[in-house]
Amino acid sequence: MNRVFLIRLAVAASALALAGAYLSQHVFGIEPCHLCLLQRYPHWVLIAVGLLALYVPGRLLPALGGLISFGAMLLSVYHSGVERKLWDGPSDCTGGAGDLTGLSGADLLSTDFDGGLVLCDEIAFSFLGLTFANMNVLLCAGLVIVWAMAARRS
Repeated sequence: MNRVFLIRLAVAASALALAGAYLSQHVFGIEPCHLCLLQRYPHWVLIAVGLLALYVPGRLLPALGGLISFGAMLLSVYHSGVERKLWDGPSDCTGGAGDLTGLSGADLLSTDFDGGLVLCDEIAFSFLGLTFANMNVLLCAGLVIVWAMAARRS
């Protein structure tokens, strides 16, 4: 496996991950939470880095791809822990966000809400015990390896 093949593999994996995320959202109606949406951004960046790395020789861009993949993996590990209630998640998208001190009486009685809040600490989908965040951990760990191999072959 040469550098170009590995970079194309990494770009394809990120593109397929995004395609799966958008397909599950727009076709199957599985709405993403805030952390799910954040996990999409590194894949967009990885696609751009990969396309650029196909035309720019050297180890810098593949190494950057590996570093971004590692960061994406850590974000997915964080989200996985939030889903499994191993640690607290962001207060704006978890079920434990029960602080009402900043709200007025009118706010509390208001019926103006979109109802679209998807909680980060609730599992929206699971296949063989793996959530989307768990699957992204595995994908990103694989991407770290693929990008590292591409950097070594530069």
